[in-house]
Amino acid sequence: MSGPLIESLAGIVGAGNVLTGEDMQGYAVDHRRRYFGKPLAVVRPGTAQEVAAVVRACAGAMAAVVPQGGNTGLCGGATPDASGAQVVLSLSRMNRVRAVDTLNNTMTVEAGCILQKLQETAAEASRLFPLSLAAQGTAQIGGNLSTNAGGTGVLRYGNTRDLVLGLEVVLPDGELWDGLRGLRKDNTGYDLKHLFIGAEGTLGVITAAVLKLFPLPRARLTALAALATQRDALALFDAAREQLGERLTGFEMFSDLCLSLVLRHIPGTASPFRESHPHYALIEVSDMHSEQSAREGLETLLGGALEDGQVIDASIAQSLAQVNGMWALREFVSEAQAKEGPNVKHDVSLPISRIVEFIAVTDAEIARAFPGVRMVVFGHLGDGNLHYNVSPPEGVAHAEFVKNGPALNQIVHDSVSRFNGSISAEHGLGQYKNVELRRYKSALELGLMRKVKAALDPQGIMNPGKVL
Repeated sequence: MSGPLIESLAGIVGAGNVLTGEDMQGYAVDHRRRYFGKPLAVVRPGTAQEVAAVVRACAGAMAAVVPQGGNTGLCGGATPDASGAQVVLSLSRMNRVRAVDTLNNTMTVEAGCILQKLQETAAEASRLFPLSLAAQGTAQIGGNLSTNAGGTGVLRYGNTRDLVLGLEVVLPDGELWDGLRGLRKDNTGYDLKHLFIGAEGTLGVITAAVLKLFPLPRARLTALAALATQRDALALFDAAREQLGERLTGFEMFSDLCLSLVLRHIPGTASPFRESHPHYALIEVSDMHSEQSAREGLETLLGGALEDGQVIDASIAQSLAQVNGMWALREFVSEAQAKEGPNVKHDVSLPISRIVEFIAVTDAEIARAFPGVRMVVFGHLGDGNLHYNVSPPEGVAHAEFVKNGPALNQIVHDSVSRFNGSISAEHGLGQYKNVELRRYKSALELGLMRKVKAALDPQGIMNPGKVL
């Protein structure tokens, strides 16, 4: 360990919490192993004050800072470049729940807390923290905040942004802003916390947050419906929303190809149906009154859909094991596709009313350009978020096919733009889509974003090369 900056950082957090050499290996590559960096050092502060001191030292040395949480992102937003000059700031040691206030229905937590641990902490207090996603066992809440993560509960509870009342943030000059207010009404000017949520660490480092909690439902039921078409899935969602109201907390869609990949690559998974069907909808219902009420609502919905021909077959989970088994069929699609081989991924959002048309039009355009490709389409139908992935034709090498990524991205993103959608729904931009952003944001929007960046980070040291 050498160099004045590294020595200064060691003096702040202790030499054992400044990693160099081979110890940095796990922090230098992204979750998908698409981006490989070379940090100057990895620093692991234990308090917000230490974070502030680290950022001040880096600002004084004009060294870039790359905040990193659980490193589960899919767009390279937490990966340093290969210059050997950037400092990775890991928040993993800042993993304390500072307070749980059941009367105010809030929880004050540090950025390095694992998402699943926060869910469990809320449940121990007979409360619900509804943010839920496949990587929740390793994802840290700071990363979730920085990317405005979505997940399976957006339909009922909103994105991460909607679950935050206050933030504590270290600014690019090392100042520590304490905005940890558990208020649902605070009409005193600009709501500054929203600048940092979804900014991917380019405007400051989130060190803690006040999160909303909700009453713990008395019952949560899950069902899987088999469908002939995606339009049937949309009709079933519309009926579920009308009949179940706020009890409808999740509505996911995936194709038979998605299911076949999961069954092939994920041990212990099984379909509840004897036969395969073109499409599936996974429905979650939460009820504040009783399991009987939830079950009656779900049975009425599915019974009517079966009679109307919207649904071919349906299965309601009868145990926790069956609930977990049904969710596994949806949540392991990405992992199963990765085991099948590299593919071209898209995380897009669209007006719910236009999803079916978008899929039909874009599938056809891709098929003309790349005959024989396999479309792995799944996502959160209830909030318009599609994971629209493209796998190569049978027999084509996956590694060779992904070289078509830029051409496929343009087809998909151009189509998303025509349908008034977004090229990033819940995974952020990182370094994967920052160039793409310039094609689809107006000059005015980009200009405003750059002005905000310049005002808060005039030296440009916060996570450079990401978002903008």
